[in-house]
Amino acid sequence: MLIYESNEITVRFLEIEDEHHLVKWLSDPEVLQYYEGRDRPHDLELVREHFYNQDDGATRCIVEYGGNPIGYIQFYELEEEERSEYGYGDTDEIIYGTDQFIGEVNCWNKGIGTELMHSMLAYLINEKQACKVVMDPQACNLRAISCYEKCGFQRIKLLEKHEQHEGQMRDCWLMEYAP
Repeated sequence: MLIYESNEITVRFLEIEDEHHLVKWLSDPEVLQYYEGRDRPHDLELVREHFYNQDDGATRCIVEYGGNPIGYIQFYELEEEERSEYGYGDTDEIIYGTDQFIGEVNCWNKGIGTELMHSMLAYLINEKQACKVVMDPQACNLRAISCYEKCGFQRIKLLEKHEQHEGQMRDCWLMEYAP
């Protein structure tokens, strides 16, 4: 079911038929280097557990480019715990978070991630009334950080040892988009 279309980008709800795309993408070491970790390749069981058997309020989506599935994005309104952790505990603004990856490596470095984020920001602000959108990419993921900065995100603060990745606690940047 469609969430939105913007130029060549389509974002639609994740469906059970998409599980094979997630298994393919999340067993590719190039993708895992940045998302989930190369020590955590996903088989069908893990994909079902991680993406289908969750009740955490996230809207899980497949990203299509030119009609072909190329990646994944999820968005969610920040809950009290995340608001507090990120320093937003004293505001009642609507703040959304996103997590995403392009699983088709041949689609990297072509501006598709930038197009995806521009369109997702427009959707969250116009349709979900988000006042801010935040994310927390690993500090070493320079390509993603550059993409987000091109879209207007700013680095707010370094979250030290924030995310477990490949056996180590990794630093992440809290990044914020505020129109």
